[in-house]
Amino acid sequence: MREKVKIIMLGAPGAGKGTQAKMISEKYNIPHISTGDIFRFNIKNGTELGMEAKKYMDQGLLVPDELTVKILLDRVAKDDCKDGYVLDGFPRNIPQAEVLDNALGEIDDKIDFAIDVDVPDENIIKRMSGRRACINCGATYHMENIPPKKEGICDDCGAEIVLRDDDRPKTVGKRLDVYHEQTQPLIDFYQAKGILRTVDGTIDMKDVFAAICDILDR
Repeated sequence: MREKVKIIMLGAPGAGKGTQAKMISEKYNIPHISTGDIFRFNIKNGTELGMEAKKYMDQGLLVPDELTVKILLDRVAKDDCKDGYVLDGFPRNIPQAEVLDNALGEIDDKIDFAIDVDVPDENIIKRMSGRRACINCGATYHMENIPPKKEGICDDCGAEIVLRDDDRPKTVGKRLDVYHEQTQPLIDFYQAKGILRTVDGTIDMKDVFAAICDILDR
């Protein structure tokens, strides 16, 4: 892999981009950064940026793009990002991508790859309706791919596992509509910049990862 690689993961909810981001992080020893995680970290630790973000979140408002990017840049400036990082869940739309691009440009930096894990909607709806989560410890399963040892019971704590409302077909369909409207235009955005790479997300998870490694190792 080239020296210091910065990656954005793209893909619809349920496409598996988070799983792939974790695998990239482990193989290449670069941090997997999700905006949710860094928000929680900053709020928990009472940082100035975290407290500013909390004001919006407490009112049920979205954190402004400029503030989100400030928090993100603060994170990627840490020592563990010296060899690169994988962004998961940001940017979600064109305005966020433009703010990120401009902010990185100001410090003479840029994203190297935007990797799109491409999965058709019908596959995602089927995939997510098979998900189950433990009502006690939050452990996740999939009835086809990662079933619990005992049906309906969590392997870790023995509590009941259920289909979350978020994973019901109707809810997933709505989330996909939002994705196509807001996030899919990012594919054209990064294509125009010449950094988009697309992998087939319908194949086995290990094969998806092999395809991503092939891109990063060239």
